[in-house]
Amino acid sequence: MGEQPEFTRAWVLHPDIKSDKDRREPRFALAEAVSLAHALPELQVVGETIVPLPKVRAGLLFGSGKIEELGKLIHDAEVELVLIDGPVTPVQQRNLEKAWKVKLLDRTGLILEIFSDRAATREGVLQVEMAALSYQRTRLVRAWTHLERQRGGLGFVGGPGETQIEADRRAIDTQLVRLRRQLDKVVKTRTLHRAARAKVPYPIVALVGYTNAGKSTLFNRLTGADVMAKDMLFATLDPTMRRVELEDGPEVILSDTVGFISDLPTELVASFRATLEEVLAADIVLHVRDISHPETEAQADDVQTILADLGVGEERTQFEVWNKIDLLPSEEAEAMRARAAREDGVFAMSAITGEGIEALLTHVAETLQGAVIAETVVLPYAEGRKRAWLFEQDVVEAERQDENGFAFDVRWSAIQKARFDGL
Repeated sequence: MGEQPEFTRAWVLHPDIKSDKDRREPRFALAEAVSLAHALPELQVVGETIVPLPKVRAGLLFGSGKIEELGKLIHDAEVELVLIDGPVTPVQQRNLEKAWKVKLLDRTGLILEIFSDRAATREGVLQVEMAALSYQRTRLVRAWTHLERQRGGLGFVGGPGETQIEADRRAIDTQLVRLRRQLDKVVKTRTLHRAARAKVPYPIVALVGYTNAGKSTLFNRLTGADVMAKDMLFATLDPTMRRVELEDGPEVILSDTVGFISDLPTELVASFRATLEEVLAADIVLHVRDISHPETEAQADDVQTILADLGVGEERTQFEVWNKIDLLPSEEAEAMRARAAREDGVFAMSAITGEGIEALLTHVAETLQGAVIAETVVLPYAEGRKRAWLFEQDVVEAERQDENGFAFDVRWSAIQKARFDGL
């Protein structure tokens, strides 16, 4: 018999702050926070509570009566870790840990833990380290409450009289600079790979969507790849690319991306930009939505906001994929199917049962082939690479030469023309 894994007993609290203008429906916010906690395999969630809060208390977050009441719950359930779904200041964290005698993580801290658990590629790992350091930098007060604590005068650590907290900050800043350099190198390599892929005549189709919308399940169904597709948040952190041959259509590269989430901590938005850059290279973006989720509209808005921040504008071909139609009651599912059929670029489907996938793929193939345009392209002799590309694409009908260079009669799609212009 193998050893039983050690679990940490955790309790999830969602502070429902009445004065917060962006307040979410507390039930759904708590459910999402619990899903986040389940994404860490070593955590065992033993309880969850919505804590109504008229306003945030500066040093303690909650009022003293509420702290006592929660403390009793936590103590009776033998909780070792409290997860607070929201931001907690370093001072609040220190005071609550002292009052409850447990470890405490806020939403950002928990997401960082998940990210570091999941990051698989070199770039993902570097981004997580940078995000964690930026977060830690703001929390040094927690570790060092006595700023008068002095460090000896070792030259390389800083002069005599430098406080411990300043030394720690400097060490973190040095590390951040080092990581940023490494990340720049990795991102450059990725850009080179992308440039090499641009020469490959495959269009790119990117799956995006709120976390847990079913992107990885759809990806697996389309590619036969065994990408982690568990029912947990942030199951995918690094873009996964696979070639897929569409029936009666071109071969495409399918890209699965990290799930989006509301209130993504600022440290992470910056660090994960590059992970989502694959979407910028996409010819078609498939926005996968969990249509059975009560907050599907709000989730879709969050995704659109992040896409707009990334610079993926209206001009990019985007389809909405209303996934998990099989989870709706039959009448509601029928109404959704009818609504999707009426709307342009919307597909109701189920990645689990396979319903609606064929219609989606047919539409993707037709869009990629698009209307074929016939025109003449003139190239100087020095542009041998572009000439080779045209022949690779099999779009040349006829070729002529004069003293200035080549002239080609081509038949191609708008996407091929755009790719050619970008060479």
